[in-house]
Formats: sequence, structure tokens, C-alpha cells
Amino acid sequence: MPDSTTSALLSARECPARPYVMLQRWERLAFLHWRWDPQILQRTLPPGLTVDTFQDSAWLAIVPFFMRGIRPRFCPPVLGISDFLELNVRTYVRDEKGRHGVWFYSLDCDQPLAVWAARTFFHLPYQHARMSARVSGQQVDYHCHRRGQSGESRFSWSLGNLIHHAQPGTLEFFLTERYLLHSKTSHGLRCGQVHHAPYPLAEVQLSSWDANPLIQAGFEDPKRPPDHLTGSLGVNVRIYALTS
Repeated sequence: MPDSTTSALLSARECPARPYVMLQRWERLAFLHWRWDPQILQRTLPPGLTVDTFQDSAWLAIVPFFMRGIRPRFCPPVLGISDFLELNVRTYVRDEKGRHGVWFYSLDCDQPLAVWAARTFFHLPYQHARMSARVSGQQVDYHCHRRGQSGESRFSWSLGNLIHHAQPGTLEFFLTERYLLHSKTSHGLRCGQVHHAPYPLAEVQLSSWDANPLIQAGFEDPKRPPDHLTGSLGVNVRIYALTS
């Protein structure tokens, strides 16, 4: 029998019956995860959220990727607006209703309209940034410079050709099978849902990384490579409005 966390994660990936509000595609993701002290992360969370752990460890992540075809439901993609880059810093939490999801510390983005929309409608801590990426085959060279911050972050990775899906009950499943997000609004905590096929995961070869996004989020430099690393070529995503 799956444990309660695995059961909740499996349940959350079922397609909601209500209408979605946006369509997106997430491509060439790299998930860089560090094992972290749960007590440290708990102190950073708003009341009503509890840090999620796997075998007594919490996890903090940097996730750079490509956003493609972003548009409201019933609208076509718009050239110059619908494609952009995003890099987020995140951990994993559950709320008082037992819903397991993602808590974002920051989401760097190079599309000003997307920053405004995400802050306004989803109450997420999006940050303006200058970003660029070059793709050569499976190799990605990714740069991010947040507005008002000194220094540029660089991440370079390549995705392997062997594709698999995370198996329920594994650490990889705990880290990647997340279909809910939590955000703090003036009316309290809210929960948002996404729906997509399970990630087609691949091994990642990481040739360049830095801890600037973690430091900017108020954390110490881990001074070590990621403790867990995986990636995905991408998934098509439906976005749903926030609920209480």
C-alpha cells in the first residue's frame, strides 16, 4: 500500500472537473535539489503550511526551464509574449487540509507581462530578470540576472536519451510529482492546481551551476553540488484558478 503522501500526490494528478484558465508548455527542465534541514525551511513558511519531508529530510530546489505557448484558454499563442524563460526556487509543503504541493520562494522571469499576471492573479513571488538560453542538441546554456541584484547565474546541462517515469514511493516521485501550489494572499492561503501527464524524466549531466538563487531567497550557500538531479524534455500543462 502506498503511504499517505504518495496517495495524496497520486490523487492530485487526476484531471479536475472544473474548467482550466490557461494553457502552457514547460520544456527542458532541470530539477536541482538539495537536502535541507526541515526546521530551517519551516521557519520560512507562513502559518498554515508544514514542510514536507522524505525520510526525515526536507528539500530545496532550483528549477530552470523554458515556458512555451503561454496563453489564456481559447486564445492562441502571441509572438513575443507567449514564450519566455523561468527559474524558480521552491520547496514542498502540505496545508491544513492535507494537500501536498509546492511553495515558491521566487520565480525569475524575463517576460514583464507574465510577471504582472502571476503576481496579480496567482499571488506568486515572480521577479523581473534578464535571461537568455542557448540550446545545442540536448545541451542547454542558461543565464539569469535578476533585476536589482549583482551577478549573473549560469546553469548548463544536457538531458539523456533514456526516458522513464518516477515510481510511486521513491524520492524522485516525491520531488517531481507535484500538481498543486500554495500562495499567500491578503485573504489567506490559496491553492492552485495544474494538470499534465507525468513527467518523462531523463538523466541530467550538469556542467555549470551556482547558488545565487538560493542566496537571494535568504538561504546559505550549500557549497556542494545538488544531492538529487533529474530533468525532463517537457509536458503540456493546464492551469486552474486558485481556490481556498
